Amino acid sequence: QVQLVESGGGLVQAGESLRLSCAASGIRFAINAVGWYRQAPGKQRELVAYVTSSGSANYADSVKGRFTISRDNAKNTVNLQMNSLKPEDTAVYYCRAPLQGAPAYWGQGTQVTVSS
Repeated sequence: QVQLVESGGGLVQAGESLRLSCAASGIRFAINAVGWYRQAPGKQRELVAYVTSSGSANYADSVKGRFTISRDNAKNTVNLQMNSLKPEDTAVYYCRAPLQGAPAYWGQGTQVTVSS
């Protein structure tokens, strides 16, 4: 049984940082591309960042230079370091693996709220 569990969300002020973590069981992150998505109220879910099985990281333009995705294969986790947070980063953040193909597995999400 595959399970993804996100953690690390919270309420911060603009300019501050948060570190999200996605821990997996039943699936090996090391051989899969893993993505972080977010969904703000009234908006579609969007891909924020992903890391490929070879370790290549890619980012949405809106977070480039502020967010960093990384993987810890030993712990089977994928992390998202978010710096210089803005109010528009407020959303529920989800991890997904694998990034493409089926079946795709999602976590339950973690709320990030950035106040101005």
